[in-house]
Amino acid sequence: MRGTTMPPPADVARFLSRDTIFDRVRLLDADPRALRAFAGTGLAVDVTVPNADVPRLAASRASARRWVRASVAPYAEATNVSRVLVGDEVISQANRTLLLSLVPAMRNLHAALAAVLPPSPRRREIIKVSTPHSLGILAASTPPSAGRFHDGYDTAVVKPLLGFLRATGAPFMVNAYPFYGGLTNDTLDYVLFRVNDGVTDNATGLLYANMLDAQLDAVHSAMRRLGFGDVDVVVSGTGWPSAGEYWEVGAGADLARDYNKNAIRHLGSGVGTPLMPNRTFELSIFSLFDENLKPGPVSERNFGLYHADMTPVYDAGILTAPQEIVGTKVTPAPAPALAPAEDGRRRWCVPKPAADEVALQVNIDFVCGQGGIDCGAIRAGGSCYDPNNVQAHAAFVMNLYFQSNGQHEFDCDFGQTGVITTVDPSYKSCKFT
Repeated sequence: MRGTTMPPPADVARFLSRDTIFDRVRLLDADPRALRAFAGTGLAVDVTVPNADVPRLAASRASARRWVRASVAPYAEATNVSRVLVGDEVISQANRTLLLSLVPAMRNLHAALAAVLPPSPRRREIIKVSTPHSLGILAASTPPSAGRFHDGYDTAVVKPLLGFLRATGAPFMVNAYPFYGGLTNDTLDYVLFRVNDGVTDNATGLLYANMLDAQLDAVHSAMRRLGFGDVDVVVSGTGWPSAGEYWEVGAGADLARDYNKNAIRHLGSGVGTPLMPNRTFELSIFSLFDENLKPGPVSERNFGLYHADMTPVYDAGILTAPQEIVGTKVTPAPAPALAPAEDGRRRWCVPKPAADEVALQVNIDFVCGQGGIDCGAIRAGGSCYDPNNVQAHAAFVMNLYFQSNGQHEFDCDFGQTGVITTVDPSYKSCKFT
């Protein structure tokens, strides 16, 4: 919201709830206008305590109760406030007072929310309390299995924090930005979820096809090292700038589109990461709008999916219907025509025998991220889970996509890794349609 001509919050709330795939909004404050605007939309809303307020809320439960009464209680019945986030990247700040105030403030706010806003018929549980972290909390992140928190943070702050999250059922939230991961032109494909050779963690033998998976697994490894591998991980912020300085490798609208689309698709596919397989991840994209008042390099002002006049910067794939951008208007894309029948024989789409496994994993992520396509059969317990390998799972989902989209030849291209066959690839309990 750091811009000179931001649209009215009511217009934004209406747009997000009616026209996009989003089901949650993260506010970087507790702005009353925004909280009122999201009333009745059904969207879950995370509100944020400013860093400057954290020590005061840690000092006494009375201060925490006053904050809840002023910033949450007036809106909580009509607006679906689901979390209170205590500060932003507090542990990465060079401020010892702030650092040591974090967990006490979280505990006080949790108690205040329980006292001021107990569960009701409309709100069945106490609002959760968590806090977002930067990847700067890690002392090591490469390879992912070696992930660990900075010495001093782990026992003094992080371990009590993780204990609080486990006890209250709240997630560990991390801001993960591969754009800031030391990009070069040689690593863009790896960062953007494109076909690439991948990076192997030699300690585990696991192959990483994209940097975001590696970052999340490094966080998970650090948590597991402290005995909290069961606490859920949420991506509280990720994104990509559509413009930047001449020296900012990768900044640009096309690459921002590719990253955000692919991140949404991959984390929603149910494939998971190498160390956290067969699961989806909650993901927040930063940010909805470009913010022309932010300091720093050009990229800082160009992370938005939309301009302040609510015209799209690029097609991010977030609307509830397929779309194409014409000028500054977003219009539905025409439905593809069905392929004509040829000789009446059944056809299936399967991977080419020599197809690269990294490319096939990209295919799985793509298909399982499509709305209306059910990949449950290849997840644990599904009829096509075994054999549990990329080739078999890719065969099932590539064919599923091929059949669902009219059996065009181009629907089985998959970057030249797919081939059409007239031999039924079904086996045992796994039936290909």
